[in-house]
Amino acid sequence: MIVLVDADSLVWSSCYRQKESIEDDGFNTLEDAKLKFDEVFMKIINTIEVSYDVDKVITFNDAKGNFRKEITKSYKANRISADKPPILNELHQYVKEQYNSIQGQGVETDDIVATYWKTLSTTFGRNEVLIVSIDKDYKQLPCIIYDYHYKKQCYYDISEQEARRNFYEQMIMGDTSDNVNYCKGYGKGYCLKAFKDCLSNYSYIKVVFSLYKKIYRSKAREKYLECYKLLKLKTE
Repeated sequence: MIVLVDADSLVWSSCYRQKESIEDDGFNTLEDAKLKFDEVFMKIINTIEVSYDVDKVITFNDAKGNFRKEITKSYKANRISADKPPILNELHQYVKEQYNSIQGQGVETDDIVATYWKTLSTTFGRNEVLIVSIDKDYKQLPCIIYDYHYKKQCYYDISEQEARRNFYEQMIMGDTSDNVNYCKGYGKGYCLKAFKDCLSNYSYIKVVFSLYKKIYRSKAREKYLECYKLLKLKTE
């Protein structure tokens, strides 16, 4: 099994510790953050090795110059006010040096992971590649995912049909974490009814685009393509 680790969230969470007082900022020192990252990283790999023979681990983090921010200024604008850990850049650099990690340029880390997944699964077989991440965006790929979040710690084996449905659901339901919401007021219940007879890619597109026409009228195609480009992971 080739394991692809999206380490961005783990880097971020490793910067934090439990606050000891109201005045405490809750940030780790760089050395403590390194130790926390290493501990959780090795725990993840050890857990995977219980179920799979791990042949190789490839780590990804700290992509720069995300093209999606050129599409619309609102993309991830909700994160601007979030407190950035003061050691975040240094910890990213540590992961690059210690784990020989791969950094993307002009894209997001999950685009680079998705591209590697596509190439490796085509070469070695879909069941020989595992993505490690807590990011739900990977569920638009027909892949195997290990979610290491402490409340989950589970595997997802996403079929082609599930991947297709997951992506087009996102086109309607949006992604609050990335500030993408083109169909406000339309949620899971609407998708369940709208997609009940959908099987092909064309049938999903037809349903989703009809909703965009209802909401945006003459600008439906523009908004549909904008949302598609924001949500679709690059695989080449």
